[in-house]
Amino acid sequence: MTDSTLFLAGNTPDAPRSDLPGLLTALAADLRRVGYTLDGVAALLGESAYRSLNRDQLIPALLATENATNGDPANGDTTTAALAAVVRLWLLAEPQKRDTLDAALPGIRANGLVELGLVEPVPGADESGQDLLQAKADLRPYGWDSNEDGSGGAELWVASDLAAHQQAGVLRHDHVLGIGQASTTLVQTTVRRHVARALDLGTGCGIQSFHLLHHAEHVTATDISARALAFTRFNLLLNARALHLDPERLEDRVSLRLGSLLEPVAGEEFELVVSNPPFVITPRTLGEHASGQFTYRDGGLPGDEIVSSLVAALPGVLAPGGTAQLLGNWEIPAGTEWHERPRSWTGPDADAWFIQREQVGPEQYAETWLQDASESRDRKHYRDAYAAYLADFASRKVAGIGFGMIWLRRPPVAGSGAGPGAASISRFEEITYPIEQPIGPHLGAAVERSDWLAANSLADAHLLVAEDVTEERHQRPGAEHPGVILLRQGAGLRRTNLLSTELAGFVSACDGDLSVGQIIGALAALLGGSLAGEDGFDGDAFRSGLLGDVANLVRDGFLVPAEPAG
Repeated sequence: MTDSTLFLAGNTPDAPRSDLPGLLTALAADLRRVGYTLDGVAALLGESAYRSLNRDQLIPALLATENATNGDPANGDTTTAALAAVVRLWLLAEPQKRDTLDAALPGIRANGLVELGLVEPVPGADESGQDLLQAKADLRPYGWDSNEDGSGGAELWVASDLAAHQQAGVLRHDHVLGIGQASTTLVQTTVRRHVARALDLGTGCGIQSFHLLHHAEHVTATDISARALAFTRFNLLLNARALHLDPERLEDRVSLRLGSLLEPVAGEEFELVVSNPPFVITPRTLGEHASGQFTYRDGGLPGDEIVSSLVAALPGVLAPGGTAQLLGNWEIPAGTEWHERPRSWTGPDADAWFIQREQVGPEQYAETWLQDASESRDRKHYRDAYAAYLADFASRKVAGIGFGMIWLRRPPVAGSGAGPGAASISRFEEITYPIEQPIGPHLGAAVERSDWLAANSLADAHLLVAEDVTEERHQRPGAEHPGVILLRQGAGLRRTNLLSTELAGFVSACDGDLSVGQIIGALAALLGGSLAGEDGFDGDAFRSGLLGDVANLVRDGFLVPAEPAG
């Protein structure tokens, strides 16, 4: 597919225009001057109102900005009043006077905002006879701190459709989702490494691409929605300076492709794929049309087939040693373990690591997604749609729905240098408690440890206890020995490991001086002593079992290889 979509996306109906570079430059300069940043908005609103806004609760922020707007920027008052007007316009969806916006954003002015498609007139006029303008799209600050991926941070502005809490009625079916919990979860989950080519599958408004551009030489972003690609292109060009893009040569680093799932990139390979796909399980109906689906969340397939088909197909677009990371839902039929279906999706052509973060029942699932699109506002529609969800799940005997993170890797070609000694990884685990964020660096380190184990002799290695690890011992009052010994991680996935007496003894000896084999040998001699080979003590089984337990502690990051001497 050619990149013609890249240039046509600027004039997609009902989406911001990105073919007016002078207005984009003026808008960015105005937003920067007025302090429309994450820190600037937080300072304006105050901690409590800012936290409420992040929960989509607008009232505290409305109250906090009322006093600030008393000094109207149209009357030449402070920058605080200008920032308050911008916040109320886009974050709080409160109409603003035309002359107020002219004063707050003097470079682009209200007419420029209208021309870009970011605001539109409110029918009629206010009591003073002045025109009122309302937000036609959401435009909000976004960014991350420096060293998030080994490079500098960024301060951006992201346009998307107005969310459910900013407007009345049900969302439009081609709604372009903004910055949400799922998108930020994927950002935090992605293992950041330098790659030549990356794919953002189902880009939406482009959030994943913004991060990829900081460590990928070229990013291909796809979506089934032309409006989504238009928003992405607008956001890329509005933030060209922060993203190190040449607006006149955008195609040098970004390719936008229109199409479903992997169709737009057939025959291509990528070193990294990230995707927040339309994974929401939605009841299918006879005669339904794609125009009736919420494209930002509904891929049009029954059950969890969107996720299962991606897991099966993604290895085909990965370069040797390449990885894919995505979020997804999976159905859990009655009488089965959560991991049985996801495990059946994977094959010998890829390594896989699934982490289930949440599991809910059919009722809670239906409530969540009907509320998401404001479908609960019509009582009859809500009842019928709720019933359809339950009937759909019952037809497949689904007792629960899991949500989590998926990591896939195409094994490197032997001798290619892409990853010698890479492990064969097949992990399915449930972690529902809070973990450290961003978790991506820790997931990457875990994969590296698995590869290290595959490439090295563990018995010959010298190990240390990781710096974030602590030990807990619990025993009954008066008892001579502890009944429970726990090893806990304070970082990353924050695992807890129950230790046997011999494994606790091994860990306590891991100061880097003795090799794994030497410590295990000493413990075998201590515990077996003169009884080795007698009375049921099997020295070989002891050594083998303990070596396996040690490997698990290394794999999970409780123990780490000591740095070579010298």
